[in-house]
Amino acid sequence: ILGQRITAGEALRQWRDLTRALGEPAPGPVGRLPHELRLPPDPARLATQPTWWFHPLGIEVKRAATLKEIAGRAPRLHEWSQLTPAAAAAKLALLPGVGEWTIGCVLATAFGDPDAVAVGDFHLKNVVAHALTGRPRGTDEEMLQLLQPYAGQRGRVVMWLLADGHRAPAFGPRQRVLPMQRW
Repeated sequence: ILGQRITAGEALRQWRDLTRALGEPAPGPVGRLPHELRLPPDPARLATQPTWWFHPLGIEVKRAATLKEIAGRAPRLHEWSQLTPAAAAAKLALLPGVGEWTIGCVLATAFGDPDAVAVGDFHLKNVVAHALTGRPRGTDEEMLQLLQPYAGQRGRVVMWLLADGHRAPAFGPRQRVLPMQRW
């Protein structure tokens, strides 16, 4: 949810800040690491935070509401983890704020689904199009069509392309990331 519509670096920073703010210290020996290791926030605690509380962390209202919604359904999510990836995807699609990109990320990460692809990713469609056709840009539909011969393993193919260093050509200057918490 944190990775929706922002850069990976910003999402990681927001997760770190959220974990520092709401997570408990991890069990085990203390003092060997330069930074205290923290557990993820308790879903019940996360669900009770008002949406405005997330703003200083850089999490806008829409993603904060989705986080709260998902945290409030934590027991159901644990039940859904026993389902097949397709059944879990159908259940996840019913949740507000959860779309194809989030479902693809969850299926790939939590379920280990080798066919899960994050449809709607800003860069992924261009990486696949460039690696498989040489064209600098593509669409989600073209990406899925190009990956069709690898049905059942499409997620792994995308992972291998990224691991091999495939990138689409960049046009124009890099976009400056403006941290939301400073607005």
